[in-house]
Amino acid sequence: MSTGPVAPPGAPAVDGHALAVLHEDAHLIALVKPAGLLSVPGRGPERADCLSARAQRRWPDALVVHRLDQATSGLLLLARGLATQRLLSAAFAERRVAKRYEALVHGRLDAAAHVPDGWAEIDLPLIVDWPNRPRSKVDHQIGKPSLTRWRPLAYDPGRNTTRLALAPLTGRSHQLRVHLQAIGHPIVGDTLYGPPDGAPRLMLHACALRLAHPVTGAPLALHSPAPF
Repeated sequence: MSTGPVAPPGAPAVDGHALAVLHEDAHLIALVKPAGLLSVPGRGPERADCLSARAQRRWPDALVVHRLDQATSGLLLLARGLATQRLLSAAFAERRVAKRYEALVHGRLDAAAHVPDGWAEIDLPLIVDWPNRPRSKVDHQIGKPSLTRWRPLAYDPGRNTTRLALAPLTGRSHQLRVHLQAIGHPIVGDTLYGPPDGAPRLMLHACALRLAHPVTGAPLALHSPAPF
């Protein structure tokens, strides 16, 4: 593994060349996306700056495999070349990539007593709320199956917030944000699904990825601590 210049994980990017590089080899790159930066270009020249564009200036063969919401910080994998992109895309589609997030949510969430490993589940079908895009919503009639596992890490009584470990088993749009709002514990700083709370950002960070290296098959475990 080799690394490049490292910016504080989750910190706002200073310029178009700031990249937090967690892993780099001949086949893939793992970067830490800051909150507020797009994963891929949006519509219009004012939304051209994004993590993939910055990466391609340094690695012209870098290709997108998956995305994070603009407001979410954390680990993002880019493939180097089409062959690796296909392999990584298949690994994500077939759920061979274990994803972990950390979040701060409003209110107190205690461990589920009936779950022996401490991981509870939110099993609610989701669909894009087309009249109110980019929002998504729970829809029991036409929503797609969506499953999130969660486990409390710590409760802060002063702020009445709970730090959660999250493991999405599906990858729906805004899945973690909508699932937590649906059980009455929206993520702190969520301007789409939560109450106004004065937080400087969405308190959601993609903190870990575990997978087999798409070319060598070696175990690859990546970790980026939450910056909040």
